[in-house]
Amino acid sequence: MRPREFDHDDLLRIAFDQFWRNGVRGTSLSDVARDAGVQRGSLYNAFGSKEALFLQAYERYAGDYVGSIQKVLGSGTLRKRLAAFFDLTIKNFRSGSPPRGCPTTRGLMELGSVEGEGLDEGARQAFAAMVTRITALVRDTLSAGAERGEFSGDPEIAALHIITVTRGLAVLERAYGDEAELRKIAAHTIDLTLRKDVAKSR
Repeated sequence: MRPREFDHDDLLRIAFDQFWRNGVRGTSLSDVARDAGVQRGSLYNAFGSKEALFLQAYERYAGDYVGSIQKVLGSGTLRKRLAAFFDLTIKNFRSGSPPRGCPTTRGLMELGSVEGEGLDEGARQAFAAMVTRITALVRDTLSAGAERGEFSGDPEIAALHIITVTRGLAVLERAYGDEAELRKIAAHTIDLTLRKDVAKSR
């Protein structure tokens, strides 16, 4: 009997949901095969390993997520764009029941784990590429805001600061699960980013 064929994109979606909820170490190909209704051997034949499946599933997620960020950063005042960016970020962390956290931060924590069960250099590069893409989008948004007179700082430095805050929010979400506190920190970060340079105003 031939193994059941599967829709590649649908399989990646199902697999990533498993990885996001349970981590790479906590997910087996058998788990993914069960949820997708296919044979585990079919996954081995198609992807070769659990990590290879994860990387393809993560790339699919990253493409969708970056597209969502581009959309929310695309209109409104600079403050509204940054507020929408943080709102999307926090909603992403808090999605699922219970909330699944940030898949990128979670994946980074699994890098280099013992006994070959975690993620390797290929995953690290994928995570770094994702963060770089998001940082560039925020930087470009700040640059455009500066041209409109809405921002007086350095877009490059400010973008790095904002992305660093989002990484901190990802950790705080895991530690406390307090969405109100995450949103308070986000609002404060926007205020700090957009306030006029004190030295220039004197």
